Amino acid sequence: MARLTPISWKDFEKFILFLGCKFKHQKGSHRVYTRSGLKRPLVVPAYDEIPMFVIRNNLRILGMTTEEYLEILKRL
Repeated sequence: MARLTPISWKDFEKFILFLGCKFKHQKGSHRVYTRSGLKRPLVVPAYDEIPMFVIRNNLRILGMTTEEYLEILKRL
């Protein structure tokens, strides 16, 4: 089983955009993305490395498992 590791916000943004999310706005260093069918927007801090808890929270909002996330990251 692979492990989550912190990644840059640009790489995480590629993942989010691949899933069909759209950039909505930015306030300070926090970028907000939306997609139809999500109960709440995804918030991604524009940090050099996004903490793992932020990645986990956004995966929960997307309804994805860690394995699915890592498999998509390999393809990007």
